[in-house]
Order: sequence, then structure tokens, then C-alpha cells
Amino acid sequence: MGRHSLPDQYGAGGSDPRPRARRRTVAIATVLVLTVAGGTAGAVKGGLLSFGSSCKDDPVRLRLAASPDIAPALTAAAKRARDSGVTSDGRCVAVTVTARDSYKVADELNTGKKTEVQVWVPDSGLWVDRITANTAATELTPAGEVASTPVGVAMVPTAAKSLGWPKKTYSWIDLAGATMQDDSLKLGAADPARSATGLLALTQLTTGAAGLKGGETQAAAMMKTLSQRTSDSDGQVVETLPRDSSGTELGNPKRNQALVLTEQAAYAYNASADGGNGLDMFYPKDGSPRLNYPYAMVDQLSTDESRAALRFMNYLRQTEQLKLLQKYGFRTSDDSAPEAVVAQAGGESPQPYDEPAPQPATDAALQEALGTWTITVQSARITTVVDASGSMAEPVSKSGQSRMDVTKASLLQALATFTPEDEIGLWEFSTKLDGDKDYRVLVPTERLGDQKDGGTVRDRLSAAFTGLEPVPNGATGLYDTTLAAYKEATASYVKGKFNALVILTDGVNQDPGSISRGRLISELQKLTNPERPVPLIIIAVGPDADQQEAEEIAQATGGSGQSVSNPSQIQSVMLKAIVAAGAQGNSQG
Repeated sequence: MGRHSLPDQYGAGGSDPRPRARRRTVAIATVLVLTVAGGTAGAVKGGLLSFGSSCKDDPVRLRLAASPDIAPALTAAAKRARDSGVTSDGRCVAVTVTARDSYKVADELNTGKKTEVQVWVPDSGLWVDRITANTAATELTPAGEVASTPVGVAMVPTAAKSLGWPKKTYSWIDLAGATMQDDSLKLGAADPARSATGLLALTQLTTGAAGLKGGETQAAAMMKTLSQRTSDSDGQVVETLPRDSSGTELGNPKRNQALVLTEQAAYAYNASADGGNGLDMFYPKDGSPRLNYPYAMVDQLSTDESRAALRFMNYLRQTEQLKLLQKYGFRTSDDSAPEAVVAQAGGESPQPYDEPAPQPATDAALQEALGTWTITVQSARITTVVDASGSMAEPVSKSGQSRMDVTKASLLQALATFTPEDEIGLWEFSTKLDGDKDYRVLVPTERLGDQKDGGTVRDRLSAAFTGLEPVPNGATGLYDTTLAAYKEATASYVKGKFNALVILTDGVNQDPGSISRGRLISELQKLTNPERPVPLIIIAVGPDADQQEAEEIAQATGGSGQSVSNPSQIQSVMLKAIVAAGAQGNSQG
């Protein structure tokens, strides 16, 4: 399951095509932090921005957690700083660097618990944004960026040559498609739920697919194929390459001949003794997103620690340390691609390795990519319950489309992201739709690929979604429907799948004969079982729905209440809610 919500302004620090704006932003951020630490003038006078001439016996000790790829470079820089007597306020700056996966540190900081780390350098700003967006998380103070590296697709030479490298260029979709068409060319990647590299590439793929006819279905198929060859981390994915160039290794079905990889990871692999013939690097022509390695101070540091942390950050920006970072395969400028780094990573002209990175993906694009990945990787069992009360006939656009029209279109888009292994069902509700019942089962929750009545369950669902119509003068029978649907969802729980109940409503409960809200919540709590989680996701559509009530009811099951002003937002909001529910389920497990 997806474990993270990952909005990200990772374009800065090498990926932003507007370097002047980026540098000004970083400078402003640094000045603000310096002011907090005791004033810019005092910082300069105290040795924060200049080398000290002496080093006392009691250094300022800093523990720095860094992404494993950049940890060796920062360790070398920390040793240099100590050996050369770099000081802050006359005291030595002693930095101890520990390599830790970014997602693991993010999970730890997200809990808000006390940490022993004073400085954090993850591989992407998306992790920092995730923490700063959570008011209960440990406080972070970003202070700039350390380096950057673009994300591309690295291949063993035989595979690269078969695709016309380096003269032929491909888009992300083209490269993924080429690996799907050739059984001998396996593409591996790190899990997008745990890897910024994997998520950035995945978002490029889904964005590219969105512009194609049937692109959502194609994107889901690519994800399903890719999910079968993912590794937990960027470091582990490199281990899936052939051990040598022998036919046995190249033909081993467990080996990947192509990887979604950063330039720096390809550089390190090619520079190692295990690299053999090395890798060739494709830089997709629709843009290589970049990791940007933000430098963030963690929690409330003392004045001495804050100044020492900033002293080390400024030390890393000096010419000799920039050269050191390049020696480890990183880029240190937005304006050019170091030829030596590119060549060692397997890049060669006319591959567009020196093109500006694409604009950072929007929060919505990242969320949608991760949400689609979530429901693709782990098969889902989701029952969708749609409000069919008379108010769903209300127009929502100048074109005259009703709430129901737009809801149906959004649900059909969401359906395209599910695979044949997923189990999806559909109920509708109003008041007294089936005798005294406020609800009616239109399509039982079953596997989409199963054959039913001359077609598949997917075909039946598509027809049922298309056929949804508001009930004239129908009211909203929300409470009884919610309880009945949740009873069914928990009773039919399937182990090994992501089980959830999604209810869409544009109003509040209008059935005077139904159970009360308090009793509904009490009954839902009784039905909820952490060992068999079925989060309830209620999406309040339009101005008449009550999001606060939706949240209160849904949270009784470990789910969430969402709100959309326009039904066209349902697909992205539903995917976002699924990611959040999956993250909570994993943290509880």
C-alpha cells in the first residue's frame, strides 16, 4: 500500500528552471534563520560566516541524518571541516553523519516524538513538505539545498543499444512502453511510496499518459507491470541488475536490464568495481525531474547548535566542497551539467542531459500518481455508494451538467485506474428505494475481470455508473445506508486486499425514521476491527453537504471525511483519501 502523501516543491536546488529566483529564496530563508539564531551581525562577528583561527576542546556536536546516496559526500565534508578547524563562535563544528532512508526519517519525524537528530538532509523536498504540512510533526527549519541530481532511466549497454542509444531519444511513456513490449527488457524501480526517485518518475509517466487516448488505462497497466519489479529503496534497486554481462545473467528473469535511476546512482554504480561495463543513461525528452537534497534543522535547537548547523551549511557551499559533491556524482549548479559527472553516469550527446528540469509536479498530480499506484500495487476491494437523491439533479456548470452527470464522469475515470484483480461494487441511495430500504445494490462487489452475463464485472459497472439518475423528489437516506453498507463491507472483508467503503453524498440525512447520528457512530465503532480494517471514506459533494459530519462519522472507522465543491474533483480526492487510509492502516499494523 501507499504509505505517504507526498506534495513537493522539489524544483528548487537544481530542478527549478529559474535559478535566480531559487537562489534568492534560499538566501532569504538563510537570513531569516540567522536572524532567529541571534542576528546576522552577531552571526558574522561570532564566526558563523567566517573561519575561526582557533578550536576549543569542547566542539559543538551535531548529528546529521542524510539520504544514503549523499551521506558519503557529507561524511567526507564533515571530516574536512573538523580537520581544517572550522568553528562557530570559536568552537569546533563536529558533525556526525548517519545514512538513513528518507522515508524512514520522515515516518519518525511525522510522529512528533523527540529525536536525537539536529540536521536532516533527505533526497527531496517532498519529505520536508510532508512534515511541515503536519502540525503534529516535529518542527523543521529548512535552510537551503545541498545538491541535485536528475532522474532518468539507466540500462545495461546491450539494452540501451537495442533502443538506439544515445542518438534516439524517448519520452517517459516511450521508455516504459518499450520495456513492456520486449520481454527480455525488464524495468525495475524503487517503490514510489518509499522513494522520491520512484514517485517523480511515476508522476512523469501518469502526466504523460493523461494526454493520450485511453491513457489512464495505459498508465494503470504500466504501473501494474512496474509494481512486479519494485524494490524497497533506491539502494536495493541497483542490486537487481545483472551481476555480469554473461548470457546467463542477462537472461535471468529475476534481473532488470533497465532501472529508473538518478544520475548520481548511475555514476556511483559505474565508478564501482561491480559496475563491469557500466550503465548507459537515458534522459527522457519530456524532462528529467530532480532530487534536490534540502538541508533542514530539526526541532528546537540551541543557539550554539543553530549557528553551528548554519556554519556547516555555508561550508558546504564553498568551492572546494562543491567540487567534492561533484566528485561523488552530484550537480551543484542549475546552470550546467558537469560533463565529467554525466559521462561517468553513462550519459552521452545527444541525450538531453543539460536541459532544464520540468516544472515541479503539482500536489494534485503527485497525490493522484501515488493514489493510482496504491490501488494498483495492492488489489483493492471497494464498495462505492452514490447519493441518488433529487438534489443530484442540480446544475453545476454553464453547460447544464448536473451534479450526477459530473459525478458519473468522475467515477468512470476512477474505474479506469483499477485492474482486473480489483473488486469494485456500486450501491445507490435516496429514501425508500427498495421497499423500506433507502439503498439498492446495483452491482455486487466482485472482481472486475470476472465474467458475468456475457461480459465482465467492469462492463456491468461502467453501464451502472452511466445509468445512475437522480430520484425525483428523493431525499437523502444517509445514516441507514451508511450502516448497512458498512455491515456488508466488514462482513465480506477479504484478507490481502485494501478494503474500503466510499460514500458520496451532496446533502445531510433527511430520513426522519432513520437511526440517529450518535447511534450510527456507536454501531460503526462496534463493527470496526483493527485486524480487519475497512476505512469508511465519505466525500461531501457541494455546498449542502456537511463535511464536519462526514469527518465525524468516517473517523469512527479509521477513515476520513472529504469535501469537494465540484463533483469533477471526486476522482483525485478519492485517490488521496485511499492513500491516507492506506498510510494509517500501515502505521497501525
